[in-house]
Amino acid sequence: MGAALLAKHNGETVLVSDGGVLKEKHRKELIEAEIDFEEGGHTKSIVETAKTIIKSPGIPENAEIVLFAKGKSIPIIGEIEYAAAFSKAKFIAITGSNGKTTTTLWIYHIMKQSGKKVGLAGNIGQSLARQVLHDDPEWFVVELSSFQLDSMYTFRAHIAILTNITPDHLDRYEYKFENYVRSKFRIVQNQTNNDYFVYFNDDPVVTEMVDKMEIAAKKITFSLTNTNCDVYVKDQEIVFNRVNQPFHMFYDELLLKGKHNTCNAMMAGIASDITRIRKEKIRESLADFSGVEHRLEEYLSIHGVQYINDSKATNINSTWYALESMSRPTVWIVGGVDKGNDYSELDAVVEKHVIAIVCLGVDNQKIIDHFKDKVSVIVETRSMEEAVVTASKLSLPGSAVLLSPTCASFDLFANYEDRGAQFKAAVRNL
Repeated sequence: MGAALLAKHNGETVLVSDGGVLKEKHRKELIEAEIDFEEGGHTKSIVETAKTIIKSPGIPENAEIVLFAKGKSIPIIGEIEYAAAFSKAKFIAITGSNGKTTTTLWIYHIMKQSGKKVGLAGNIGQSLARQVLHDDPEWFVVELSSFQLDSMYTFRAHIAILTNITPDHLDRYEYKFENYVRSKFRIVQNQTNNDYFVYFNDDPVVTEMVDKMEIAAKKITFSLTNTNCDVYVKDQEIVFNRVNQPFHMFYDELLLKGKHNTCNAMMAGIASDITRIRKEKIRESLADFSGVEHRLEEYLSIHGVQYINDSKATNINSTWYALESMSRPTVWIVGGVDKGNDYSELDAVVEKHVIAIVCLGVDNQKIIDHFKDKVSVIVETRSMEEAVVTASKLSLPGSAVLLSPTCASFDLFANYEDRGAQFKAAVRNL
């Protein structure tokens, strides 16, 4: 919608073509903007007349209409790519398999608190195109998925941040991990030596790729263990060393706990410092950020049982961090659309923390087959309400119920937000 409105504003002839049914609010807005649209399918004779196609990132590269357009040599780009070309803002772009949303919102929080004119876009926030149309701030903080990066060619990030890379979305990348890795590294394309590339030095996949590539941007590394990095952890302190204003803070000052959030804090601190925010404001805003809904969200405690909403955990690595951070015996709710998960990577943390598994999905067999000899209690459920009630019966005072699905949500839910909202509603009803 944002891309269509911006293109119309730019004097283009625009058609919105939706394979599904448009929401009524979108249909009304298109009519009011005098933008042509079709729904319920794509008319190839119209599509092939396009000079540019702006594709939703959710549509795979091998979709019939996409292959048709490619066959006609029509340029296919994404909304971020299109909108950024009409913005004068500097971009802080964040990608990675885990931690993108928290890091993006943390940076946005710090910049807002410091008084900078900043917008939030990409996988979260409003459409970048819609914001550029109405208000072009000094900075944009954008969360970028690999799907969005795949349709970006000229976009340039002033600060590019790569949180980590673990196998995810392999169904979209021919089940080849190297294809997914290359997609993530598109975030550094077009950067110059006036730009910055921030990456996790503890991730061997990332560091191996960095060694292979010629990256023009200034590299800034962070680590949980390596004190030779620019930002690191030592003696329970986060040390921001090679930045504009060296400073440090105890990581127990952070409201968000766990190693993954220490990493997120390091990335947020680095980006904020590059933008010349005072170190006192950075330290203060790192400490008071309260986190993201659906990501290790401690929701309610009922009869001594803590219910934790981690619906945003849609891959193995996210769930590993969630289970690793558990300090109580845990009933784990898991399942959904498997994207090629290797559950053996969770064996150690499951053995240490999980007392029972509640499967929630249309097809749970892969999960059951893997954990049946590792966890004594595994129960199948077919709805969120059934899963939560079952988990509550399996839990004891002093334990936790953790929704950390490890899978996509589309078998039973509209998206991970819907899944998390249903979890919280079911918990409230206990």
